[in-house]
Amino acid sequence: MPLLHISMRAGKPQAYRQAILDGLYRAMREALNVPEGDAFMAITEHEPANFRCGNAYGVARSIDAVLIQITVFASRTPEQKKALYRRIAELLGENPGIRPEDVFVNVLDAPEENWSVGHGIAQFA
Repeated sequence: MPLLHISMRAGKPQAYRQAILDGLYRAMREALNVPEGDAFMAITEHEPANFRCGNAYGVARSIDAVLIQITVFASRTPEQKKALYRRIAELLGENPGIRPEDVFVNVLDAPEENWSVGHGIAQFA
């Protein structure tokens, strides 16, 4: 049950944004065994004055940097997360052509009781 928030600078065409969503969904299906149809993602676009990515940690980021925050059940292994990071960078590099240096991913683990996916109930608790 991943929940994704993607932040990026405004101005990219719809096909570019769709490629990001498609690549992230595919990476989650492959690396985390996410079930088909389990796609809960939102892209937020920011004007240049409201979006900043530094070059910390020896990574030279460009204005095309994409910040991806993924909240998942607290059951994913470090190996699964590493595979996810690699696969996201690969797929977004293929389409829409984002450099690996511009792919910033953060995974947040959340207990199952922290989720309600509808009807006002905790389906997984």
